[in-house]
Amino acid sequence: MRKIILNLAVSLDGFIEGPNGEYDWCLADQDYGMTEFLNNSDAIFIGRKSYELLMSTDPEMFGALKMYVFSDTLQPSQNPNTEIVKSADFKARVEEISNQAGGNIWLFGGANLVADFIEQGFITEFMLSVHPIILGAGKLLFTGSKERTELILLSSEQFSSGLVQLRYAIKPKFDLSMLDGM
Repeated sequence: MRKIILNLAVSLDGFIEGPNGEYDWCLADQDYGMTEFLNNSDAIFIGRKSYELLMSTDPEMFGALKMYVFSDTLQPSQNPNTEIVKSADFKARVEEISNQAGGNIWLFGGANLVADFIEQGFITEFMLSVHPIILGAGKLLFTGSKERTELILLSSEQFSSGLVQLRYAIKPKFDLSMLDGM
């Protein structure tokens, strides 16, 4: 089974974009492990708004990755490397894709899509690059999460810029039914 890794930049106060949708606060002075991450990934799960933003600013940024865009409003893409996934097909299609042979799958966003992936238990790892800035307003990363999700720290790395990269896995839930028959 392929890993689905949420890899996002986040401000210290939990925002993934500023109040006007801006992301100019994201540090780009170093690689921050992105080359290695991309070399181990061959697909990206992305929401419609994030996809449209990327296509309008840097359409070649993810050129080698198979793109799965989650949207009920976008029309099928003319690009053979891009597939539109409708909400009615969400769970079955994610399970099918993650069970195919291949590299890691980058879950890029947005916040509602992340909440859906958390709710379904699809995220294997969280890779959050915490930038040394407090935005005060904008779009919060975890606004759609409905229940407590405990995490296990896998690693942390501090960079000279002040950026801290945190990697987490979801802590397995203890299943009380395992005690039956003991």
